[in-house]
Amino acid sequence: MREFSRRGALGLGLGAAAAMGVAGCSSGGKAGSGNLGPLKDRSPKPSEPAAKPIGDGSTADTGPQPHQPPKPVPLQPGETPPQFVVFSWDGAGEVGNGLFPRFLKVAKDHGAAMTFFLSGIYLLPESRKSLYKPPNNPVGASDIGYLTDDHVRETIRNVRQAWLDGHEIGTHFNGHFCGGSGSVGRWTGADWQSEIDQAVSFVTNWRTNTGFTDLEPLPFDYRKELVGARTPCLLGQENLLPTAEKLGWRYDASSPGGTQVWPKKKGGIWDLPLQALPFPGHSFEVLSMDYNILANQSKNTTRGVPANYPGWRTQATGTYVNGFRRAYETNRAPLFIGNHFEQWNGGIYMDAVEEALKAMADKKDVRLVSFRQFTDWLDVQSPAVLAKLQGLGPGQAPAGGWAGYTKTA
Repeated sequence: MREFSRRGALGLGLGAAAAMGVAGCSSGGKAGSGNLGPLKDRSPKPSEPAAKPIGDGSTADTGPQPHQPPKPVPLQPGETPPQFVVFSWDGAGEVGNGLFPRFLKVAKDHGAAMTFFLSGIYLLPESRKSLYKPPNNPVGASDIGYLTDDHVRETIRNVRQAWLDGHEIGTHFNGHFCGGSGSVGRWTGADWQSEIDQAVSFVTNWRTNTGFTDLEPLPFDYRKELVGARTPCLLGQENLLPTAEKLGWRYDASSPGGTQVWPKKKGGIWDLPLQALPFPGHSFEVLSMDYNILANQSKNTTRGVPANYPGWRTQATGTYVNGFRRAYETNRAPLFIGNHFEQWNGGIYMDAVEEALKAMADKKDVRLVSFRQFTDWLDVQSPAVLAKLQGLGPGQAPAGGWAGYTKTA
């Protein structure tokens, strides 16, 4: 689940990251169980819509998703655009460290919606790994670990709760192959189609594959829910996009790196990349993801010197807050932040993203949304207004203020 651009420094200070391998995510089925006890199944409440089982009952149609914002409307002439912030999570597996439920609570406490890019094999027991046939890799292979049965259970429960809380469930695909001849960077459109079909199958058939009969279904039709993704290690977007467009996806968050500007479409769908943010104490910028910050702090280890943790946590928090402030005070470009449910360097990146979210949440005009919700807003804006927004560079405020700038669109 480690993400960084394969294009070296990119002018963003990613040299340390570029030197690191990407064998996969350090979380997996054999991870320590931590101190999180078994999560109780969430009993259906009268306010929840009736479920209509789909297929084997792993998923169900429960109607419109709860806790969605009002229908978006076009920006009016002279109106200041909102400051959108999207927090997203790659893999989205709960491995007993309590991070998934922790951030569901953080989101609820601050009125935030997020995007969870679920890895399909996190709902597939390791005993059934032969069901996974990754393109250009051996049957059952994966560069991230399969989860234990208990962690598969916890992941199902948390994904279910996430959707009921109003969050988006996207995909991080399956085996997270970043290197060698089987890398996703080498996959064809047909390879991506196979990988997507399998990811959807693992999510929509977990009941058959696990044998679990005591869990509530995921309360959504995943084939309709799935409208966007982030690829492993930000590789393979070029060949993915035609397949994504064919499937009717609305956005892709797999670009190897962008800047804080208003997005455009690529290959017919919205291109929503991680972004270069000001990195406190340095003249270069760093990509807006926990792992990239780590790579520039502790180099090739996820367990650096503990004495450095407080300073690194402050630096990571400052990276997100600096990026937010730059956009908020100038071009109002959306801010995209990527994370993993990991305790790298003592869990400082989890603390940093929580502190940053709290610092942003109460500001005027700020909307903490999912990628899909942000795409909803983009899709109702006039091309003229979008062109005006897209014409502003990173840190560039509209000449004469917003009242005059958007009024002329």
